[in-house]
Amino acid sequence: MSSATLSPAATDSASASPSEVTVTDPAMVKRAVKAAALGNAMEWFDFGVYSYIAVTLGKVFFPSGNPTAQLLSTFGAFAAAFLVRPLGGLVFGPLGDRIGRQKVLALTMIMMAAGTFAIGLIPSHASIGLWAPALLLLARLVQGFSTGGEYAGASTFIAEYAPDKKRGFLGSWLEFGTLAGYIGGAGLVTLMTALLSTDDLLSWGWRIPFMIAGPMGLIGLYLRMRLEETPAFAAELDKAEEARPKVKLREMVTGQWRALLLCVGLVLVFNVTDYMLLSYMPSYLTSELNYDSTHGLLVVLGVMALMMVVQPFAGRLTDRVGRRPVIAFGCAGFLLLSVPALLLIRQGSLLAIALGMGALGLLLVCFTATMPSALPALFPTRVRYGSLSIGFNVSVSIFGGTTPLVVTALIGATGDVMMPAYYMMAAAVVGGVAVWFMTESARRPLPGSPPAVETEAEARTLMTAAA
Repeated sequence: MSSATLSPAATDSASASPSEVTVTDPAMVKRAVKAAALGNAMEWFDFGVYSYIAVTLGKVFFPSGNPTAQLLSTFGAFAAAFLVRPLGGLVFGPLGDRIGRQKVLALTMIMMAAGTFAIGLIPSHASIGLWAPALLLLARLVQGFSTGGEYAGASTFIAEYAPDKKRGFLGSWLEFGTLAGYIGGAGLVTLMTALLSTDDLLSWGWRIPFMIAGPMGLIGLYLRMRLEETPAFAAELDKAEEARPKVKLREMVTGQWRALLLCVGLVLVFNVTDYMLLSYMPSYLTSELNYDSTHGLLVVLGVMALMMVVQPFAGRLTDRVGRRPVIAFGCAGFLLLSVPALLLIRQGSLLAIALGMGALGLLLVCFTATMPSALPALFPTRVRYGSLSIGFNVSVSIFGGTTPLVVTALIGATGDVMMPAYYMMAAAVVGGVAVWFMTESARRPLPGSPPAVETEAEARTLMTAAA
């Protein structure tokens, strides 16, 4: 990174005039995006595997004569990891604001890989009894704790490296990694389901996807260790004469209460719809519609592949028209189309399911392509990692990660198989309120940071305009 000096001014708030213009290094930006996206891919590889193989895991770790009870127990362990995510956010977020984004992201990568790899080594319930689900829960808690600092750190890392006019496009690759991880995990489960017998899948096949996390983690760690600290954080360090002072929790929460409320609302609609479509729907197709599991998985894989294709283009669109219009369109779409899409899915034919899931998937892109750039822009540099970690993980833990468990329980209690649609509609209303009150951040510097551009010519143009 390099910078060019402008007229002297403070940079402690979003409204302050910049004192310099940051000229980004394209090679370093690409490395930062790749490293952040790979970590996200590994995290969601695990989530994809866990969600798509939930029925098998229920039989391995929670033997019972009731398939619904097995599925609830499996999703309960899935949801439990989200309960400790806020604790991970409280630890890793402030740490990232104190010692740096790069160091913390390397640490979360190690913990994620270890937790996922450990699941593949756990003996079954038939071998060690209740110790099996207990160890599964422990591994999930390690994963949940580490991911408490992952998404906020990765999105902050990309946002602070990206030039202002491309922050949406570059941030969209973080969720591209999410989809790639999901497709990798789900594709592997689908392949194993098609090739292995039920007995082989139950005895040893289910372990394979989890054990792949070890090598993936080493690759991700190597990429992250080669990165430099973001220019925004480096500038914050330069302001301190000695070591960076500890940021108090009060400053991260009460000092940012409005931004935190907006963050919780935006993350709610983002994650409820995300987990509903990508985590819950495969089990819904099997348990509620008695749909063949392999064909159901293939449909969802196709939807995710479609989302991957659209993702970068949607990210670039947010740089042109703004984050708010794209998020608002997604909220309106889920409010109006959730019921028709689910009714279409419930018709049961392959074409109907593909059309219904495809429509929901394209609406979800409105969030996946926008949130990695919109959420970091809610907070100033000094508290960005910590405040975003707290807001993001509280919302994901309460609303996002519990979505499969809550919807399964609601269907069981009410008998209403349209509950997934109603749940997404309620989330869309909350998201719509949040986007109404948020400030547009496209093509603008991050709060507390100077403008970031791609070339020296752009920097000189800004300096001339500011003179």
